[in-house]
Amino acid sequence: NWAVRFWGRRGCKFDGNRRGHCDSGDCGVPPATLAEFALAYVNQNLYDVSLVVDGYNLPLRITLEKNCKSPGCYSDLNAMCPKELQVSKDNWVIGCKSACEVFQTDAYCCRGAHSTPETCPPTAFSKVFKDACPQAYSDDVYFHL
Repeated sequence: NWAVRFWGRRGCKFDGNRRGHCDSGDCGVPPATLAEFALAYVNQNLYDVSLVVDGYNLPLRITLEKNCKSPGCYSDLNAMCPKELQVSKDNWVIGCKSACEVFQTDAYCCRGAHSTPETCPPTAFSKVFKDACPQAYSDDVYFHL
């Protein structure tokens, strides 16, 4: 069993000792577009590009062997990010947080009474992500390619 998450970084500056800071995707700090892999997880190999937990900062696509789906987000969600979810630097949107990250409610985070696909339907915020990136895990419900 093996699981890993990769994310892109933007606007990074490092010193000679490899210590630094990034404008977005800094050591897993949201917002960050994620590539997730879970190998031999309950006898399955799962992979996705996720926008639902940590939001979005860069376009990302997973390309595997032929006959495998290539999940990803090719759109610039920063350009269409709802105002409430925007992360900006120098008047430029550099990331789009998830509604869960911003509002921390059970309804947006699909937890508590909203912990099943039936009780956690897509929201206006998740629909912006899903419409722009239909091949990414962006609904507030559970979905893996």
